[in-house]
Amino acid sequence: MRVVLFGVGVVMAAVGVAAGAGAAAAGVPIVQIDQGRVGMLLSHDETVAVADGPTPAVVSMFVPLSRMGAGLQPDTRITKDEKGGVHASLRQVIMEAGDHPDGNVLIYVNAPGTRGGRVLDVYQNWG
Repeated sequence: MRVVLFGVGVVMAAVGVAAGAGAAAAGVPIVQIDQGRVGMLLSHDETVAVADGPTPAVVSMFVPLSRMGAGLQPDTRITKDEKGGVHASLRQVIMEAGDHPDGNVLIYVNAPGTRGGRVLDVYQNWG
C-alpha cells in the first residue's frame, strides 16, 4: 500500500510542479475504487510539460518498465511485440501524445495485486 500511496504522491506532485500554474491546473483526479486505481487526466499542456520534465525519469527509478502498462492509440509509432509488450520508455509514451496538437494522457496508479501486477498505467489520447 505504501508503494501505491508513494506513486500517487509522485505523480500528483510532479504534475503540479510541471504545470507550474498552481493547484487549479494540476490535472483532473480520477478515482476508480471498484477497479483498484486512482489517476490523473492531464491536459495537453500538462502532458507536454510532464514529457519535457524530470517526472518520467524519476518515476522510472521507482517503478520498472515491466510494471508499467501503456494504452496506445491505433496510429501510434511505438512498437509492441507479439505478446503486447510495449517497447518504449514512459517518457516516449507521454511525449508521443504531447506531440499531437490535441494529445494528452491519463495516468493511473494501481493497487497492489491488481492489473496483472502493473503499478502504473498510461493511456494516450488524441483526435
